[in-house]
Amino acid sequence: MNKHNFILIYISFIILTSCNKETKELNYPKTKKIPIKENYFGTEVVDNYRWLEDDNSEETKKWVTNQNEITFSYLDKIPIRGQLKNRLEQLWNYEKETSPFKEGDYIYYYKNNGLQNQYVLYRKKKDTDEELFLDPNTFAKDGTTSLSGLSFSENGNFLAYSISEGGSDWRKVIVLNAINKKIIEDTLVDIKFSGIQWKSEEGFYYSSYDKPVGSELSEITDQHKLYYHKLGTSQSDDKLVYGGTPEEKHRYVGARVTEDGKYLFITASRTTSGNISFLKDISVSNSSIVNVDSDYTTDSYLLGSKEDKLFIVTNSNAPNQKVVSVNAKYPNEKNWKDFISETENVLYPSTGGGYFFARYIVDVITKVIQYDPDGNKLGEIELPGPGTAYGFNGKKDDHILYYTFTNYHSPGVIYSYNTRTKTSKQYWKPKIDFDPDDFVSEQIFYTSDDGIKIPMIITHKKGVKYNGKNPTILYGYGGFNISITPSFSIANAIWMEQGGVYAVPNLRGGGEYGKTWHKAGTKLQKQNVFDDFIAAAEYLIENNISSPEFLAIRGGSNGGLLVGATMTQRPELFKVALPAVGVLDMLRYHKFTAGAGWAYDYGTSEDSKEMFEYLKNYSPFHNVKEGTSYPATLITTGDHDDRVVPAHSFKFASELQDKQSGNNPILIRVETKAGHGAGTPVSKRIEQLSDIYGFTLFNMGFKILPEEVYSKIKG
Repeated sequence: MNKHNFILIYISFIILTSCNKETKELNYPKTKKIPIKENYFGTEVVDNYRWLEDDNSEETKKWVTNQNEITFSYLDKIPIRGQLKNRLEQLWNYEKETSPFKEGDYIYYYKNNGLQNQYVLYRKKKDTDEELFLDPNTFAKDGTTSLSGLSFSENGNFLAYSISEGGSDWRKVIVLNAINKKIIEDTLVDIKFSGIQWKSEEGFYYSSYDKPVGSELSEITDQHKLYYHKLGTSQSDDKLVYGGTPEEKHRYVGARVTEDGKYLFITASRTTSGNISFLKDISVSNSSIVNVDSDYTTDSYLLGSKEDKLFIVTNSNAPNQKVVSVNAKYPNEKNWKDFISETENVLYPSTGGGYFFARYIVDVITKVIQYDPDGNKLGEIELPGPGTAYGFNGKKDDHILYYTFTNYHSPGVIYSYNTRTKTSKQYWKPKIDFDPDDFVSEQIFYTSDDGIKIPMIITHKKGVKYNGKNPTILYGYGGFNISITPSFSIANAIWMEQGGVYAVPNLRGGGEYGKTWHKAGTKLQKQNVFDDFIAAAEYLIENNISSPEFLAIRGGSNGGLLVGATMTQRPELFKVALPAVGVLDMLRYHKFTAGAGWAYDYGTSEDSKEMFEYLKNYSPFHNVKEGTSYPATLITTGDHDDRVVPAHSFKFASELQDKQSGNNPILIRVETKAGHGAGTPVSKRIEQLSDIYGFTLFNMGFKILPEEVYSKIKG
């Protein structure tokens, strides 16, 4: 052992000793226990912290205040935290831009000058200077009101945009005259999980639930409805188009209008997976709604149309998805014909310029093939390299489309694509203080507990030695058919700058290998997801990439459940656990907001004795054991999270603090005026990341940034 390594180990020992001393002095706020007993199929379950589910309670608010006080008093003593914040602000401060899109006579695009809390919408006409069109940073002084969606009318004359206040999923919709930017009518309120689809210039369709009688942040919302709003009329006069009767109770109802404005395609779902669909000819007054697909076990949605020909994406008899065509006069599934057939790879198609683009996920990497309007293959599009490409969409007359290419160590670059010549040109590249060539990604395949091969991409700075001492974040999700593909993150760049390793396995439950892969991580097979994640950790340890003293696990929402389950099942594997906005009480998740819609993935404690016992056996809140040393844990949530209510995190933190036997800290950080994550202002995101990374590195024994990183801050 050389002298340099000995000194580093000695310093790490001193720092770790000081960490332990710090955590021994933690005096957690006392959380009272009020036992609530419930009987599930003959088994009694006690919940001591049910009272924390009341988000309107003054006692709950006081509990949050007390927990935040001890959390921030701990974080304030971490030396590296301030350095991380400075470097995050420095690296984050570069101009960002999105792909442009055409509406009416204007080209629109979003920009951020660096540290603006929200992206700003600009526009320009050909050969004219750009014009600031809509600045969400003016919606609220603290940046906590965000632009959550927008939709232009057919000719681009009107704009309806939705805003989220404090991160809530409840939205308000504001309508502008897009030419003069004047608000033209009263704001629409109480809209949730909704797109906006225009019927020409007359009005638009949107979806929502009835407003809850109790807390709008936690009460059940499970009857979604589709409405039509005519411009110039009161929201109270909006016409119910679909939903609202007991026999057709749907938790998610959506709609899309064909580009020619002739047809309305309606989807209705009971859960987050599987839907039925309908079609309405809106060019004809009082036309009826016609059934398209009545199978709740499959997913289908409208891709596009050509006159009376509809193109539908479906996984019916095609787990990896395909595109079918059908005449709108006879749209029922029995009349569907394959247009782009299913392949061995998962398909995510798009349209633009009159062409079809079949974007495939091939072992997590993007591949794109172009098709002509008749379904003839025109060849594969050459991409800049292995990674993720997204975009390739636009209107029928847009012969120039745009796509973004990225991976775990390459900031997103926007390319323009000429649909006729099939050539790409670089359109915009960020000027960021980060060199992708200094970093490397490697995809490996490891074996899970039951012998299934799982892909994982491991990214770090070139030259990192696999010596078991690399600070490593293992990130995962594994649910809801969502595919985790390579993408750049400033937060991950900061982590890797200082020698950190970032590892992402593609767990079962996701959509990377189609519906079969998704179903393999649902209900009574959910443990597969946790086993896949645990096996990823064991791979990193066995191959000396990291070790239990330097390994952190991170995930949000369903990924928060992943972290909670794995840290309670295998606490000895990890030094740090970072569950964010997690689903952590699996016996009661369906009792809040739209939670019952997640039953396709989870099942519920009321389904059967078998399902109840399975959920109870992995539910993080119910599996915290007395006398166990759990990893250093920083739980994060938002007080306005009305998707995964913060009570999950409150109860889990209380149980961990009560039963933790080791010296590792158990802290919860509750962000105010923040929700599930979308729309969080940049200033809050930087603060959150500084706290999370500071906490992680401090508990791994790191006190200051490496000199080569710190020197950048000093200039």
